[in-house]
Amino acid sequence: MIADSTPFEPIIDKRDHHGPGEVQGNIDALARLFPDAVVDGTVDLDVLADLIGQKTDRKGSESFGLRWPGMNEARRLSAQPATQTLLPRPDESVDWDTTRNIVIEGDNLEILRLLRRSYTGAVDVIYIDPPYNTGNDFVYDDRFRSSRAEIETTAGLRDENGTLESGVASNLSADRRAGSSRHSKWLSMIYPRLLLAHHLLKETGAIIVAIDDIEHARLRLTLDRVFGAENFIANLVWQGGRKNDAQFVSPSIDYMLIYVKNAGALADIKWREPKPGLESILAAGRKAWDDSGGNSIEATRLIKKWWSSLPADDPRRASAHYNEIDGQDGRPGVVYFAGDLRSPNPRPNLQYDIMHPVTGKPVNMHPNGWVYERPRMNQLLKEGRIKFGKDESLRPTFKRYLDETSTQSVLPNFYMDRRAASKRLERLLGADVFTYPKDETVLARWIKLVTRSNSDALVLDFFAGSGSTGHAVMDLNAADGGNRRYILVQLDEPVNKDGYTTIADITRERLRRAGAQIAQQRTLDAQDIDTGFRSYKLADSNVKPWDGTAELNLLESVDNLVGGRGTDDLLVEMMLRLGIDLVTPVATREVAGSTLYSLAGTLYAFFGSDLDVAKADEVARAIVRWREEDPVDSDVTVVVRDTGFRDSGAKLNLAAALRQAGVTTLRSI
Repeated sequence: MIADSTPFEPIIDKRDHHGPGEVQGNIDALARLFPDAVVDGTVDLDVLADLIGQKTDRKGSESFGLRWPGMNEARRLSAQPATQTLLPRPDESVDWDTTRNIVIEGDNLEILRLLRRSYTGAVDVIYIDPPYNTGNDFVYDDRFRSSRAEIETTAGLRDENGTLESGVASNLSADRRAGSSRHSKWLSMIYPRLLLAHHLLKETGAIIVAIDDIEHARLRLTLDRVFGAENFIANLVWQGGRKNDAQFVSPSIDYMLIYVKNAGALADIKWREPKPGLESILAAGRKAWDDSGGNSIEATRLIKKWWSSLPADDPRRASAHYNEIDGQDGRPGVVYFAGDLRSPNPRPNLQYDIMHPVTGKPVNMHPNGWVYERPRMNQLLKEGRIKFGKDESLRPTFKRYLDETSTQSVLPNFYMDRRAASKRLERLLGADVFTYPKDETVLARWIKLVTRSNSDALVLDFFAGSGSTGHAVMDLNAADGGNRRYILVQLDEPVNKDGYTTIADITRERLRRAGAQIAQQRTLDAQDIDTGFRSYKLADSNVKPWDGTAELNLLESVDNLVGGRGTDDLLVEMMLRLGIDLVTPVATREVAGSTLYSLAGTLYAFFGSDLDVAKADEVARAIVRWREEDPVDSDVTVVVRDTGFRDSGAKLNLAAALRQAGVTTLRSI
């Protein structure tokens, strides 16, 4: 075995902590921008402050913004490199070989750190519904365990002897201290995860965070800190029902805070959605025209009667101002509303006479003038788009046709009874096993909106719960034939309900059943909808005894792998360390008694063991032959198992054969 110099650079190494957002990666980024501020790998904060034009004196506790005991430690957690890995679980998956969806079970902080290298700047939208702060212990404690006494000490509420400040002058009640501890712990849970989420979003990406009243204010300040207040988009208000037994007001509102990664990158973008029930409104207009015998006045009366017949909560009522029917110029039955023609500001070039078609006199003009200049107004008059009153005393209006304005901006408040989602999930799973699931129809609406109907969007949810986000993505694809994909992360939180051991079990089963249901209902035009998912589980690294802080000690054992792990497990860890998308196509061949992997022809991996010179030569020939069969324009990388060789001669022989064939990037795990 080789313990000294090696022709293969190790993937897992203390020198390999340079990924985006990791500690060394952040220092490297600063060094590229401000080389004078980084000396021997250490950041000189005074020099950095000078270079960016800031004063070097440190701001104390008076600096603006949300702060809490434990905040600095929580921030440091986000920058630590990942030390664990993901184990593939094909037996829990659906369509493993073809699907591009991913479900991961385990703590989402470590999983986000693992995903950082492969998915930085790759995610279009993140939706999360983090656990609300109910006062119970958090299942996400991130090895960041603070007792109330520790919180009080950090906050300066206890002296050096640990005695709690008290007395008649103190205004710190026991309840306030308990609240401070509870809020601090919740913020320390969500903060590092949001920092990691920021890395994963595209520049044009958006994050939607669901929350209730208890942490709403603090969450918004935290999001301002992570994403920037200038990137705040909306505070959505979701009215989900009514509780008539409330003492003051019904606590039936949830919020969804929306931020974007970079509002400047969306400067020319407008978020729009189709007007609800558009086709049925247009159909009602055509029917009114037909029933009226082609009479505009009677058709208008009929369409107004149709509008009044709709229930008060019918979403189509948002377009009820389109209540007139036009029959001119080959557009019989077209619904429109009469819009204002006045200019918002007085301008001389917009002040001119328009003659009434019956009286021949100038019509009543607003003092500001018309909204259009004379050439445009003449064109609209010619097209019959101007509606006149009975005489010149009435101001004319502009016919705004509904079929020309089929989309609308979105209001930040909406109603959707939460009970409907619970009932649908209960029917799907055949039992009531999950309380208050998020409504997949609501999520689909907002995911589609913030991604501008991008049919190839990547959607991430790292508080997956019952899997509503994955269900919503599949529904969207089924509706428009899209290729959106999702990554869901759910902690293995125990539930012990009707055969489900953890919430992650519910997540996977919901996706299986929802996918099967969608597959049964899809049309011939939507046969390629991806209703599968790959399942992974967080686990300790396949390689021992690495803890993320030092190089492997290969002298301790000939076999540096954890017992029971296979080559597929090693492949996944290699992909995570090298920043490769987990759904990258993988082809395999059997060589020298083990599996040789090819990832899109640009990376070959072989994790076989006990290779002598002859077998090493066999592996080298197989790689070179495969590369010649499927040539690529880019460089080729080869990864091997570091302890897979019988002696140093076999390892050197493989490296020499590959280099002779032009393969110079050699890595080991």
